[in-house]
Amino acid sequence: MIIDYQCIVAIMNTMTSKEIREKFLEFFEKKGHKIVPSSSLLPTDPSVLFTSAGMQQFSLYLQGKQDPVKEFGKRHLVDSQKCFRSDDIEEVGDDTHHTFFEMLGNWSIGQDEKGDYFKQGAIKLAMEFLTKELKLNPEKFCITIFKGNKDIPKDTESEKFWQEQGIAKEKIKEFGEEDNLWGPVGEIGPCGPCSEIHYDRGDKYGCGKDGCGPNCQQCQRFVEIWNLVFIEFFKDKDGKYISLPQKSVDTGMGLERITAIFQDKPTAYETDLFFPVIQEIEKNSSKSYKLQVPSFRIIADHIRGAIFLINDGVLPLNIGQGYILRRILRRAIRFGKILEISNQEFLLDLAKITINLYKDVYPEILDKQADILDVIQKEQQKFSKTLERGLLEFEKLVKTDPPATLRVAMWAGNEIKVISGEQAFDLYQTYGFPIEMTKELAQEKGFDVDEKEFNEKLKKHQEISRAGKEKKFGGGGEFSPELHTVTHLLHSALRQVLGEDVQQMGSDITLERLRFDFSFDRKMTADEIKEVEDLVNEKIKQNLVVKKQEMSYDEAIKSGALAFFRDKYPEKVSVYSICDKKSEEIFSKEICAGPHIENTSELGKFKITKEKSSSAGIRRIKAVISDK
Repeated sequence: MIIDYQCIVAIMNTMTSKEIREKFLEFFEKKGHKIVPSSSLLPTDPSVLFTSAGMQQFSLYLQGKQDPVKEFGKRHLVDSQKCFRSDDIEEVGDDTHHTFFEMLGNWSIGQDEKGDYFKQGAIKLAMEFLTKELKLNPEKFCITIFKGNKDIPKDTESEKFWQEQGIAKEKIKEFGEEDNLWGPVGEIGPCGPCSEIHYDRGDKYGCGKDGCGPNCQQCQRFVEIWNLVFIEFFKDKDGKYISLPQKSVDTGMGLERITAIFQDKPTAYETDLFFPVIQEIEKNSSKSYKLQVPSFRIIADHIRGAIFLINDGVLPLNIGQGYILRRILRRAIRFGKILEISNQEFLLDLAKITINLYKDVYPEILDKQADILDVIQKEQQKFSKTLERGLLEFEKLVKTDPPATLRVAMWAGNEIKVISGEQAFDLYQTYGFPIEMTKELAQEKGFDVDEKEFNEKLKKHQEISRAGKEKKFGGGGEFSPELHTVTHLLHSALRQVLGEDVQQMGSDITLERLRFDFSFDRKMTADEIKEVEDLVNEKIKQNLVVKKQEMSYDEAIKSGALAFFRDKYPEKVSVYSICDKKSEEIFSKEICAGPHIENTSELGKFKITKEKSSSAGIRRIKAVISDK
């Protein structure tokens, strides 16, 4: 059933989240900005796991290393950027945290043409959009500015410009580095002081304390809706702020937050971005949203995040980006059990509703709906089978006495019960429980988890697995350096024929054949298979040389080497290039541990024996080479 909560299911404001997004883009387009499409959630920067801020795709332009005019035709840009943050997954379920979210942003990069704007222009445009386009009351705005530190002075300019826009001096508050010095994303990069617009939602959301204002830690009365970042510096590896040769504006307004403000909802979860999904959960649950708020929100958030990760090429794995996808899907499944949802594939229904909500904005998720649903279905089927048994095993752990649980002395004679790292690892290995899930379950029962011991067990397990693989590939007599080199040629040929979105997802090599898994969303045609075969054989006939270089991982990525399992790589890596000996034109360049042959002249004729689906969005090729 659908509960009619007065504060939640009231008729929404006439402007939907889709209309707010469109109005933002149209407003800045009329002001001379070029609309730029969102970049992928999978960044090119190897130092970060996901695209977590709107500025990441513009980083090189903000540093002055690339010219936006050459790429986009303008220095003034506007976009709605898909973002994903995995640092606060445990916080999802409260009023403010999300994994996936959209950041609306307008940009003025560099100061080389008439009409460029910096602080004054950015502040003026922000006020015009909020007050004239969205009709928000400026008397509810409170502004924050950077108060300065030993390296960067107080932002008195912004303070002056806000007052020129009608903001009273007493509503402009000063804050330090933690709140009003933005960036960089990662350890180094462009950054600068920022000025934030906070919206006062009134006493009903307040803590009632004197002096309550922006960044209050006690309540949610003041909500930051827009952050105007003034990029003036580059923070280097030593923590020094170096003045950039150009000044730029980078603004970010969270679509979820501004939608909640505009639709007068307590949080984004009660807006049209989430509530249709929450209503569907409630239909299939014996629980009510009003009484189980966090569980409903976690499921609604995680299914949305999973859809957009899968759409951008992430698959459930036990490492890296795939681990985050697996973690949020399994977390959603567990909270579905808490809500007593009997439908074993309830996530599929929620995914369809979510895709329908976003299909007009991101039509690619509708095009890939079948693959997205297939990935979700397989993960739900896989984990649902072991979840019940794993929860029973967990209950045994917390109900038995030591040594099944440890007792660790704390302070003042208090003790805390701890699940050992070995037990947590058994839940991970046997039942597929991510360590974060075990920690959540333990916390609910008043336990802690020995995470240090868990990590030691996991590391030892990985070392044993790695040693076994090396034995198989090395002394086991089952590995072919010739076929290993051919996988590099095949990978490069696939990217040339099918497009550079193709990524290696796995491989297996024996003495007789190779198996190569790669990301691609459809069956290859006979012509495509032949074209790939012909290209590989052409390169074999060209007697290309195979060169090995040792360098840092960062240097390898900057040099153009391909790498798709970044968290497996050490700081120093081997890069293998397959290239023409005379012209040094490179056909393939990848980070790889080897071994390889020295010249493609050592290879016979390459033949693809089978091309088929491996899983949703993943194709598999089996191939052989004939005797030379």
